[in-house]
Amino acid sequence: MRKISLLVRGFIGLIVSIASYACVESSEAALEEDYVSYVNPFIGTGGHGHTFPGPVVPHGMIQPGPDTRIDGWDSCSGYYYPDSTINGFSHTHISGTGCCDYGDILLMPTVGEQRYEPTGLASQQVAYASAFSHDSEVAVPGYYTVYLKTYGVKAELSATTRAAIHRYTFPQSSESGFILDLDYSLQRQENKEMVIDVLSDTEIRGYKRTAYWAFDQPVYFYMKFSKPFTYKLVDDTVTVDDEVGEQARMKALLNFSTSQNEQVLVKVGISAVDMEGARANVEKEIPDWDFDKVCLSASVAWNQFLSKIDVHTEDRDQLAIFYTGLYHMAIAPSIFTDVDGRYLGMDHQIHKTTPGENYYTIFSLWDTFRAVHPLWTILDPKLNSDFIRSLIKKSEEGGIYPKWDMASNYTATMIGYHAVSLIADAYAKGYRDFDIQKAYKAALRAAEYDTTGIKCPRWMIPYLMPVARYYKNTIGYIPCDKDNEAVAKGLEYAYDDWCIAQLASALGDTANAVKYTRFAKGYQKYYDPSTGFMRGLDSHGKWRTPFNPKASNHRNDDYCEGNAWQWTWFVPHDVDGLVNLMGGRTKFIQKLDSLFTIDSTIEGTATSVDISGLIGQYAHGNEPSHHMIHFYNYVGQPWKTQELVDKVLTTLYFNDVEGLSGNEDCGQMSAWYIMNAMGFYQVCPGFPVYSIGRPLFDKVTITLPENKIFTIFAKNNSKGNKYIKAVKLNNKTLDTPFFTHDDIKGGGTMEIIMTNKRTNWGIN
Repeated sequence: MRKISLLVRGFIGLIVSIASYACVESSEAALEEDYVSYVNPFIGTGGHGHTFPGPVVPHGMIQPGPDTRIDGWDSCSGYYYPDSTINGFSHTHISGTGCCDYGDILLMPTVGEQRYEPTGLASQQVAYASAFSHDSEVAVPGYYTVYLKTYGVKAELSATTRAAIHRYTFPQSSESGFILDLDYSLQRQENKEMVIDVLSDTEIRGYKRTAYWAFDQPVYFYMKFSKPFTYKLVDDTVTVDDEVGEQARMKALLNFSTSQNEQVLVKVGISAVDMEGARANVEKEIPDWDFDKVCLSASVAWNQFLSKIDVHTEDRDQLAIFYTGLYHMAIAPSIFTDVDGRYLGMDHQIHKTTPGENYYTIFSLWDTFRAVHPLWTILDPKLNSDFIRSLIKKSEEGGIYPKWDMASNYTATMIGYHAVSLIADAYAKGYRDFDIQKAYKAALRAAEYDTTGIKCPRWMIPYLMPVARYYKNTIGYIPCDKDNEAVAKGLEYAYDDWCIAQLASALGDTANAVKYTRFAKGYQKYYDPSTGFMRGLDSHGKWRTPFNPKASNHRNDDYCEGNAWQWTWFVPHDVDGLVNLMGGRTKFIQKLDSLFTIDSTIEGTATSVDISGLIGQYAHGNEPSHHMIHFYNYVGQPWKTQELVDKVLTTLYFNDVEGLSGNEDCGQMSAWYIMNAMGFYQVCPGFPVYSIGRPLFDKVTITLPENKIFTIFAKNNSKGNKYIKAVKLNNKTLDTPFFTHDDIKGGGTMEIIMTNKRTNWGIN
């Protein structure tokens, strides 16, 4: 495995020690632990993790970093560890997703002739790409550096919330410079508009508008250079190859002379509003040329966040996995508000927040409702409420809650309407500092089949508001011959409708409480007792044939990124009902056992690549499986939950570039690890109860709001001692493998006694 290098560790130690000093200098409390030193941003940059190593601050709008490839599934973040060339440093990226966009405003230092001729569709490199080695590459939270072999230039990057700062160390040359490439973007997106405006010999501004995953994405920029330049603009149309055809080009070729080891700095601000907003963002957040100050401020910000959870272990790899997980979890959602409070709304109009309020984008809700947002309710419920307020605004601006919002664009990606999960979960836990009536009204709107008033392209409507919701509401199920992914949609709708029922009941809306409680039982329609699986049912009431529970046809069958084995278990809101549906506890356990023991073959000619991290047919690399291990706690066999949690924690997560078994998915893969490594997991967001698994660490200290502390002690803990012998919660014996959110939020202690043998603890 390619673990974090000694070079990186040495640099981290230097950076963090300085950061701690800076923290003291700014009159903030110095942290006893340098949590930043544990983070390895390269985790997930190989395999199919789709993460990127560039510098970013928590929830930063700007995410600068190296791009090593343009096309392909593993280019989703722009960076792929096996590559050996860098195209340049763009300023927008998405972390760990299975879909791609961004890669905007690419800047590349050059020495010598500036080559910019087009490359064909098959090429992953632009003409001016540079070779590099991982031996000269370092990434820590808030800082990235690499040596560009082709040009003999050392590149360094750091960032604030809305601006980036670059520092380049050049060799002696009369032909030094930069290429600012505006037409560059990941996946060769369609560039609708591009403008470069040279304001002076040190200033450039401009904008571009692209159409890709985000159907209309504007990004404005302002750049300030520490060294004057001469320039040439490339503004034309060129034929790339027969497949790509003609494409517009927009580049600025900047030139100057440099002495040996001369440093040239660049400050970059971006905005979705206008060029003046981009300028204001960088002038406010990076007013001077102090690169180290920006770097250290980013490090301090990360240390402050990471310190919310302190874990004790002698295993450095476990520390790296855990704190890198926290790091990944806090990259998105991203602030989308300029320093003056303006932002681009879902209606693509400019709005303004109230002072001190932010508006966010990048909501991968199909993934993150499961563990990311429940974890935010523990660590920072106020911030989670900020996310909810953004979602409410999006529903008002665009007509409906987004499923996957990117740069204030509906993408219609994935299924369900999981914004209601965030709202129901926060409300059930007592966090209600948002307009619940607006939130509830929008939840009802999302659950009904209504294609009117949604501000998006006409072609998107059937995906954003699928006809499945009509069938769910009228005949009680989704016929598999009437809509794609019918079973998966039906199961997720049942859960989301349960969330709405909880809100309706809490708000005294009896009629809708009854209605949506009935809809929440809709999962029962898909269960075929003759096969023991959730199965497609057509409009004539016939089961789809042929039927193979191992079969997968990616995004073009009755399931979503999975098969019947994985989707049969998606009933988090009614485990007892699922047990009864399967014929009782004994048969349920037998079926659940077989999930983890059957062979892992996925069958079909177009199987979903997202089905990964397999234990039997359990697919940890994709989100629909994430709650299943904890089902054993509901049926009186908690030791099996403990065994399987231990297996996943120790065999499917590594301190390695290929350390994730699937896409990071905006922190969900990591959030599962974080919660389970602490010893618990929330099976059903909206029901504020946690299921106890197998704590990985000897001691976990969670700093809660108002400086309350919740501490988990795992006594007699070791690799071999993976079973629970006894639990005390606030000095009271806990006999069931569950506890509530109230048990956490008030502070307290949990003591878990571990042993190397199965016990009867927690059997109910």
